Amino acid sequence: MVIEIDMERTELPLAVIPSCFPSMVEPFRRRLDAFSGLARVRMYTDMPADADGRADDAELVRRMEPATVALTTGVHFSDAMLAQLAPTTRCITFGGTGVANFVDVDEARRLGIRVCNAVHYGDNAVAEHAIALLFEITHRAGTLNARMHTEPWPGEDITEIGGMTMGLVGFGGIGHRVAELAHGLGMNLLVWARHPDRDAYERLGIQAAPTIDDVFADADVVSLHLALNDATRGIIGPERLDLLKPGAILINTARAELIRPGALEDRLRRGDIHAGLDVFAPEPLPADDPLRDLDNVILTPHVAWRSDRALAGIVDQCVTAATSYLTGGSYNVVA
Repeated sequence: MVIEIDMERTELPLAVIPSCFPSMVEPFRRRLDAFSGLARVRMYTDMPADADGRADDAELVRRMEPATVALTTGVHFSDAMLAQLAPTTRCITFGGTGVANFVDVDEARRLGIRVCNAVHYGDNAVAEHAIALLFEITHRAGTLNARMHTEPWPGEDITEIGGMTMGLVGFGGIGHRVAELAHGLGMNLLVWARHPDRDAYERLGIQAAPTIDDVFADADVVSLHLALNDATRGIIGPERLDLLKPGAILINTARAELIRPGALEDRLRRGDIHAGLDVFAPEPLPADDPLRDLDNVILTPHVAWRSDRALAGIVDQCVTAATSYLTGGSYNVVA
């Protein structure tokens, strides 16, 4: 389905939404009036995919090519795609924080394409999902529910998390919210952060860890909350994973690339730790990925950010960034 507004006003620039998660269609539809008098709008309500179920880059480019502004969520821009769009597209809004994982920001800047992101829209949603992964590992509600539908009375022990030590690597908006939730659940908090928030540390009774290694060695649960950049890519290698004590739990709702390729799979194969993962490299996770065969890992398909409130926040920020560009302003500009 395609929704078009003011397309007869050819004197106006064109804003295109080239693909849309089903749950974002209505939030976008409600915000399209913001473009009145500023731009024509063409909104596609599907997610174009090729025969293998992956994003159809050629179709996405075809949709965006005529646009001055493209409002995107989850689109991976290759340099070739940017080059094709550069003659017409002047601004790309990206519905997420980790924009560098989806577009080469330096290349976009070289081509004169503004790139805008969205920030803090999903802090609570992602934090809650991190805790949900922890609960599934320790209390196994989902697993036991599935077994109850096929077995007469599948008894199994569970694990309490109150009194455990939650170790956080990174303390931005999401890490801060995880700390609040963990504190409310009676967990002790150990945090490593480049920029400690002393007021929050005092309020939540947080112990500052001198190094990342201290978090991995001392925490019962380690939750990753670092942005992905050149300094953090692969920051978690075999040596750090070896520091995890037997029975420890690793939660990753940040970026899979924080962990060196293959290192976590090797550590999990020993069978003495658990992991809860919502992020992978690549995505979608291939059907034959070894993580799928491990029974000590909980996998969810990168949905931590997809709550109703978070999706509405993404839409609002994308529309604000696009209309700001069209009126000569600047909002959430990263390049």
